[in-house]
Amino acid sequence: MFENLQERLGKTLKNISGRGRLTEDNIKDTLREVRMAFLEADVALPVVREFVKQVKERAVGIEVTKSLSPGQVFIKIVREELEKAMGEANEELSLNAQPPAVVMMAGLQGAGKTTSVGKLAKFLKERKKKSVLVVSADVYRPAAIKQLETLATEVDVEFFPSDISQKPVDIAQAAISHAKKKFIDVVLVDTAGRLHVDNDMMDEIKALHGAINPIETLFVVDAMTGQDAANTAKAFDEALPLTGVILTKTDGDARGGAALSIRHITGKPIKFMGVGERTDALEPFHPDRIASRILGMGDVLSLIEEVEMKVDKEQAEKVAKKVFKGDGFTLDDFAEQLKQMKNMGGMMSMLDKLPGMQNIPDAVKGQMGDKTFIQMEAIISSMTKKERARPEIIKGSRKKRIAAGSGTQVQEINKLLKQFTQMQKMMKKMKGKGGMQKMMRGMKGMLPPGMMGGGGPKF
Repeated sequence: MFENLQERLGKTLKNISGRGRLTEDNIKDTLREVRMAFLEADVALPVVREFVKQVKERAVGIEVTKSLSPGQVFIKIVREELEKAMGEANEELSLNAQPPAVVMMAGLQGAGKTTSVGKLAKFLKERKKKSVLVVSADVYRPAAIKQLETLATEVDVEFFPSDISQKPVDIAQAAISHAKKKFIDVVLVDTAGRLHVDNDMMDEIKALHGAINPIETLFVVDAMTGQDAANTAKAFDEALPLTGVILTKTDGDARGGAALSIRHITGKPIKFMGVGERTDALEPFHPDRIASRILGMGDVLSLIEEVEMKVDKEQAEKVAKKVFKGDGFTLDDFAEQLKQMKNMGGMMSMLDKLPGMQNIPDAVKGQMGDKTFIQMEAIISSMTKKERARPEIIKGSRKKRIAAGSGTQVQEINKLLKQFTQMQKMMKKMKGKGGMQKMMRGMKGMLPPGMMGGGGPKF
């Protein structure tokens, strides 16, 4: 997300960051570039105007002229104004109600509403330790009811059955009544989507809202529709008292116009963003961290949280102990590392949160995609137990067999074995005094410029 904006702003702000002195003229040129970058990212015009006005007022003021490094102060101002445009801080769901807390989801068809219900149920169950019941009040699409039932089974929360012969209000009220009897903490109500905003839909959803009086009414909107996402959210907000927004498909949105426009146009906070298809691909929306990503400073806090949640600590400790004891690092261990990385959304999801990622060439990024990891896993799975323990025995005929079994070429087997050997050497360096520092130095040499201090941007 934000790749285009990140690239444009990166170049523009780099030119000004080293300036010893800022004048109205060079600030004017930079702001013209920033304005163009925002418009190309499909940010709504009123948001662009307000943003540029605020940055200009602060930049030509005392704040910058009295500073020893004006260029860096200018970037700090841009960052703070970006945060302000998106809402300054993450706003959590308000669930402090007499159980069950009712959360209603609204939005257009195809925005990813039902999927977001499943993701949110998983988030509340695992991260907030809440018991959750999901129910579909979409009586126009039998497939939506079935889809929600499947998702509920997958994320292991309770599903309240409904069918197309019932009225949405009756379905929701019956589900809430059931949740009260069973002392369930949260009820997530999925509603019908439409292809566009229409009066019938609004009347129906208003009636449903009035009957169940949810503590949270979340609008689910597709990030890839850019500033249209903000305009649709505004139309819904005029009919319903929205409390927040879930921005979906942000992993496919290279522009970021929706994220920067929604708060300003609707006055409602973005509470979550969908970052992929998996049921755990839902992240709380932190404007400060997103502003860091836009300016190429990374998002290390989100990365740490992800590692905390998704890495199997017992397994990781087992491998670490094995390496420190000197028992060696095998291809089975390597496969386990790949699996852990996949659990975190793949290598690119992790690297996107590191500072300096915009400096890495596309060709290098291409080698770090999920396809590469799936291929590596397939290659290791096609090896025998003996080959995984002693990769040095993998010669000509064995390589051909492994390539045929994994649907790859012999050169891909060679590439994987080379990477594994490098990793093995790195793990050996971890043994003994100062091992971790040695390993980090080794890794630094293997990484592209801009990572781990290897010449990346220093804002």
